[in-house]
Amino acid sequence: MNIPNTSKPRIVVIGGGFAGISFIRKLRKSKYQVVLFDKRNYHTFQPLLYQVSTAGLEPDSIAYPLRKIFRKHKDFHFRLAEVETIDPQNQIVKTTIGSLTYDYLVIATGTHTNYFGNKSIEANSMPMKTVPQALNIRSLMLQNIEKADITEDPDERKSLLNFVIAGAGPTGVELAGALAEFRKGILKNDYPHIEPHHMQVHLVEGGERVLSPMSEHASAKAKKFLENMGVVVHLNTLVKSYDGKTVTTADGKTFESATFIWAAGVTGAPVNGINGSALLEKANRYKVNEFNQVEGHPKIFALGDVALMKTDAFPKGHPQVAQPAIQQGRRLASNLMRETNGKAMRPFRYTDKGTMATIGRNKAVADIKNLKFAGLFAWVLWMVVHLFFLVGFRNRVVTFFNWTYNYINYDKAARLIIRPFKRVTVS
Repeated sequence: MNIPNTSKPRIVVIGGGFAGISFIRKLRKSKYQVVLFDKRNYHTFQPLLYQVSTAGLEPDSIAYPLRKIFRKHKDFHFRLAEVETIDPQNQIVKTTIGSLTYDYLVIATGTHTNYFGNKSIEANSMPMKTVPQALNIRSLMLQNIEKADITEDPDERKSLLNFVIAGAGPTGVELAGALAEFRKGILKNDYPHIEPHHMQVHLVEGGERVLSPMSEHASAKAKKFLENMGVVVHLNTLVKSYDGKTVTTADGKTFESATFIWAAGVTGAPVNGINGSALLEKANRYKVNEFNQVEGHPKIFALGDVALMKTDAFPKGHPQVAQPAIQQGRRLASNLMRETNGKAMRPFRYTDKGTMATIGRNKAVADIKNLKFAGLFAWVLWMVVHLFFLVGFRNRVVTFFNWTYNYINYDKAARLIIRPFKRVTVS
């Protein structure tokens, strides 16, 4: 593995998401050796994955090399590897490239898609948690539209142009809005033989409203925006199965669709080796105290989506979004530096900076404490916030120019089938 021996305490971090990078950044001038393991060599800005999947941005606009983020850290080491298991008793992390001892271990592995045990959906739907998955959706979307342009079978054309999204959280709502904009801005120009109304976008939600984590004001506004854009919203509708051709709901509805996107939930992504009461199996999240220490393991910490910290304000744990992960990472780094200096650690307190979602051009919703915004102002606010949190100056500039180009020309320039999608048949 070629990690230098050191007299410094060694911190091993698993995962280069929001929690991991915010933690390591804060330790730049610390007295620790930091080793980061990740199975990818880049950080992904997940809130903008939907724009990659709908041809609004290229993937390099929202991904940034991990080594480049920390190139000015003197005793930082990145290794491209997947962690297979943890040995807490001997303080060893076992990976696909070897084993390494640690003094402190930070687990920041985030989440993966939750199919709730539904095998047909897992086998045939399109998830969107990673850059490769977003590119798969982009390729499939464009391939199906190309097929629809040449087929003479009206039923096949309807299926190819029928886009169904399960889950009306921020990801599902933003995807639906982006697909509706694609229909309006691209279809009539690039595919003159396809009538825009032939492309249907269905958003299916098991709950009573879209954007359920947000205020009822934001939910109502988002639903109105979507419907005005031509998205068909189905509330109180649970998806039962998908066989690659037909989406079937629990109340008997069916949608013939060649593109079914699953955005209905996530679950924690824990690492093998820590089980028992420390891991809440239903949510796959580690139980942590107010210092993010995993229950029963004072030298092991969990951050962000994979951590479950129950408080009076958040009895079910903090929301699995970027801000809790970022804030927990920063607080843990400060606490470890305090511990080095013989000071007591300070408990984590989450500062809710608000929630927002964009639906389309000039259309967004935002809940910021007691303030509720919708429309153009919320949309501008959403863009500013997302540009600010993108890693790297180049990424901010490229994304800004892409958005400006798209806004002026009603165009999505990244509609390229670079890597054609081929569905793997599960026997």
